[in-house]
Amino acid sequence: MISLTSSENSTVNSTAATKRLARAIMVSAGEFSLILVCCNSVERQQQVLNLLTEFSPADIHEILLTPATDTLYTAITTAIGSTQPEALMVRGLESVVAINQLIISTNIMRDEFRKQFKFPLVLWVNDEILSKLVWLAPDFKDWAASTIRFDVVESVSSEPALCAVLGH
Repeated sequence: MISLTSSENSTVNSTAATKRLARAIMVSAGEFSLILVCCNSVERQQQVLNLLTEFSPADIHEILLTPATDTLYTAITTAIGSTQPEALMVRGLESVVAINQLIISTNIMRDEFRKQFKFPLVLWVNDEILSKLVWLAPDFKDWAASTIRFDVVESVSSEPALCAVLGH
C-alpha cells in the first residue's frame, strides 16, 4: 500500500502545480494570456509565490487590489503605466467590496486586455471568486485554460480516511 501523509501529498501537489504555473507563464511570454490560480488561503498564496521564484526565471510583477478597487483594467493600467512586464500577478480580488461590479466590468472590457497587455495575466482567486467569474464574466473566464489549483489540505491525519477510500 502506498501511503502519503497529508503534508507530503500537499507538498507534491503544490510543487507540481507551481511548476505548471511557471510553465504557463513561460509559454505565454510576450503575449496576452489569462491564467487563473485558485487558492483559498492568502498564506498559501505567499508560499506558492516564494516557490514560484525557484521555477520561473520571468520577472513577475505583482499588484494587490484594495477593497475600493472598482475596475480590474484600470487598476492594472495604473499600476504598470506604460511598461509591459514579463508577467503580472493580481492578488486581492477577495478583498474587493464591489466584486460583482468589478467582474462584470472586466467581462465588458475583455477585448482591451488582449489588445493592451502583451504578457500573461495571473489572477489569484478563491472558490467564491472563481464561481462569480463563471457566472458574471463567462466570456473573460473562457480565455483561461484550466484553473491551476492550490488546495489547502487540512492538517488532521488523513491516513485512516485514505485507507478507507483505498479499501484497506
